[in-house]
Amino acid sequence: MGKKAFGVLLMTLSLVGAQAQSTVKQAQPKHGRVRQKTEEELLLEQLGEKLQTLDRMNDKVDDLQQQIQDLKHQLQTANQTAEAARADAASARKELESQQEVIGHNDQQVATLQGAVSDLKGTSASLLQTEQKTQQALEHPDALHFKGIDLKPGGFFAGETVDRQRATGSDVNTPFSSIPFGGQTAGVLSEFNASGRQSRLSLLAEGKLSKSTIRGYVEGDFLSAGTTSNDNQSNSYTLRLRQAWAQAALNSGWTITGGQMWSLATEYRHALDNNAEAIPLTIDAQYNVGFTWERQYGFRVTKNIGPRLWIGGAVEEAQTLNLGGHNLPAIVYQSAGTGGGLYNPSANYSYNYAPDLVAKIAWEPGFGHYELFGVGRFFRARAFPNAQLASDPSALDAFTTKAAGGGVGANARVPLFGKRLDLGAHILAGDGVGRYSTTTFADATAHPDGSLELLAGGSALGSAEWHATRRLDLYGYYGGEYAKRAYYPNGLFVTTPGPTYGEPILTGYGAPNNVLSGCYTEAVPVTSPNGGGYVPGTAANCNADNRNIQEGTLGYWFRLYKGPRGTFQQGIQYSYAERRTWQGSGENGLGFSPKAIENMWFTSFRYYLPQ
Repeated sequence: MGKKAFGVLLMTLSLVGAQAQSTVKQAQPKHGRVRQKTEEELLLEQLGEKLQTLDRMNDKVDDLQQQIQDLKHQLQTANQTAEAARADAASARKELESQQEVIGHNDQQVATLQGAVSDLKGTSASLLQTEQKTQQALEHPDALHFKGIDLKPGGFFAGETVDRQRATGSDVNTPFSSIPFGGQTAGVLSEFNASGRQSRLSLLAEGKLSKSTIRGYVEGDFLSAGTTSNDNQSNSYTLRLRQAWAQAALNSGWTITGGQMWSLATEYRHALDNNAEAIPLTIDAQYNVGFTWERQYGFRVTKNIGPRLWIGGAVEEAQTLNLGGHNLPAIVYQSAGTGGGLYNPSANYSYNYAPDLVAKIAWEPGFGHYELFGVGRFFRARAFPNAQLASDPSALDAFTTKAAGGGVGANARVPLFGKRLDLGAHILAGDGVGRYSTTTFADATAHPDGSLELLAGGSALGSAEWHATRRLDLYGYYGGEYAKRAYYPNGLFVTTPGPTYGEPILTGYGAPNNVLSGCYTEAVPVTSPNGGGYVPGTAANCNADNRNIQEGTLGYWFRLYKGPRGTFQQGIQYSYAERRTWQGSGENGLGFSPKAIENMWFTSFRYYLPQ
């Protein structure tokens, strides 16, 4: 039986019951005027209402059934989707396991690939940096490139002056050993000289090989005189050749250099590297008294035997500057040059039989630069003991005399206050080392028979260089040089009237009976050998031999500009020098030691090529 039929049956039974009740009620009399509905009408109304309610309930039941059907359909669809997802997951799991197995077998290839990628990134960055540097180098090259080598020009152009209290007849280089005594003509006249001759030009050629670096360097200025160019100290031939050397620097630490260069005895600021010499900052081209130096031929070998230690040895040019003293016998140890031999006929060259030898060790422990060095020297001369005989001068009994000498030295340079202040000390002492000093003291003298006697002496220098700012450097130096006296009686006596009449004649250097009474007396001028009037005459009775020379110097350099276009700087230097001599015989035979002093002012304006 359907739901609707069941509902109709219930309604029918309800109507029948209601009708029976209504019949009973109708039998009762009516007491009001308003007519009441009959039982049938009331039952019909109630039946209509119930039928409407039943329809609404049926509609809701239908809706619920439809929703149930929809939910069943959705659940079925969800089950199907979940099943498909589980199948996909299983398939994916299998694929993942397969991929993991493959990756596990290729870990090394992956690591190699990652390394290659990292290297590629590094190479790319390096190439970019190299490209940037190359572009910068093309725009602002540090060197000229010629057939695989770098050419680096250098030097400076200078305008300089010197004002001396006593005239020495010299450019901006001071001849300290011949400062004139007061009272002499040059000693009462001052001199002001101006020059551009210290202007310097240089060129460094450098090429790199797989196991070495090869270099060539040349440097020159114009501070030389054609008639006096010589081999003595700076080999100053016009145009003055300061340096000209070739070098092979091996990667193993060995360096071999040959040519004209600063002596290995010169102090260095770093290691034993050429062009790292600790040259005083003076404007004076003769530097400062006490400074040990030569610029001459040398063949040098150095070795870096550790990060802080270097050793080196050199064979260098030899020259005997002069035999110092008075009353010396006839000795030949040098000769004027010959044009055919390309030596200057106006200068003397010694007959050397062996080169000078120099050895040095340099140490940089991290708080400065320190050096120990030795110089070996060899001298030779031809003595003629009978050449000065009054009766019959001859070369009879001539003989060759030799002497070997040398000295030891030390240098120290300590930077302080963050390398803003450099303090330095130097000393050299030995026999026959006068040539290696700034003042070029005599190397040797002679005994009465002509045999050589080397002079003991040496030099010392203290320095302070303060780099006050990026633009300003201040410097101060004090140095001195000394030569010991060496004299011997030659068996003769003074026969001329005077304070030394009857005394023995002494041969050698610094003899106490050397006549010095005329050192402060002005001599009559003599005709100039070059024409044009007169020049100061040589003082009579002034046989002074130098004992020591001292100099103190103060100065500064101020850089008006320093940048990629070079450096333009200005400097002023003041120096005070004293020349002291060995005591001799003065007026009335009294002991007398003449002294000469010199006050000097230097100025300089320089433009340096970019470095």
